[in-house]
Amino acid sequence: MGKEKFVYNKQTLRYEKVVEPLKIKLLRVFAFTCAVLFFSVIVIAIYNRTFDSPKEQALKRELEQAKTQIYAINNQLDNYTKILENMKDRQEGAFTLAFGMEPIEKDIWQSGVGGVDRYSSLTKYPNTGELMIDATQKADKLGRQMALLSKSLDTIINTAKDREKQFASIPSIKPIREDKLNRSINLLSGFGRRLHPIHKVMKMHNGIDFSAKRGTPIYATGDGKVVLKENKPNGYGKNIVVSHGYGYKTRYAHMSEVLVKNGQEVKKGEIIGKVGSTGTSTAPHLHYEVHYMGRPVNPIHFVLDGLSTEEYQKMIDLSTLNNQSFD
Repeated sequence: MGKEKFVYNKQTLRYEKVVEPLKIKLLRVFAFTCAVLFFSVIVIAIYNRTFDSPKEQALKRELEQAKTQIYAINNQLDNYTKILENMKDRQEGAFTLAFGMEPIEKDIWQSGVGGVDRYSSLTKYPNTGELMIDATQKADKLGRQMALLSKSLDTIINTAKDREKQFASIPSIKPIREDKLNRSINLLSGFGRRLHPIHKVMKMHNGIDFSAKRGTPIYATGDGKVVLKENKPNGYGKNIVVSHGYGYKTRYAHMSEVLVKNGQEVKKGEIIGKVGSTGTSTAPHLHYEVHYMGRPVNPIHFVLDGLSTEEYQKMIDLSTLNNQSFD
């Protein structure tokens, strides 16, 4: 209870009790309350500046963990980039040797992802924004490089498939099994100017004559398509032409029987006919030609199967002798 105050009244010649108006009391209470609140706010502000709340402490720990994790991601991205660079170099080295393919241009490989404002949304984070931008840029570049490498590998795979198709298509085997020939393959009537067996004049012989028994199977020397099937009594007799693509065609002439149709697809090693002596011919044999880009070439370079290096060279030497052809 507060102390009572008295004032001397000169009129009544007595001390009278002072009674404060309610308004004054309320103002005093309000002023006291304001003062308490003001000092409380100051104390709380000082405390908050000096000490972290449990929630703030948890957020700070989380922020530090996030920074540590982003640093780790950045390092991991750097390692992945080195691994991808190594893969690219190894892939380019191997396939440049195998297929003669051009490597990915350095400027294209090292270029980043375009767009100035691409990472602007991350700049609003003062504590982690720079780290996140760095990691995002590395991830974007790594993704782009992986896409480039994947595209390059697709090109290599397609090239390999085409090269495999090319190897299967280019004539590279003998059209008649060597054990079915009437004489040694070293004594074949070869490519070049030869004595014509009927006209007895020197004429250009555009192929090789394989002497064999009538009815001996004739094989396609490469994958291709029959583009010509005809019977010329005064020339090649029953003969076909196979187009192998890549500029190559082969002709098989003087057959006794043709086992394929015009327009038919054939595979290397497939039986396409039988040896005969039709047309202008003096004995059963197969006249075999190879054409490249529309010009006849020496077929001796396209019968590589089953021969050693020495046998192949001997066959080339002997095939150039000026002997008589069979047609």
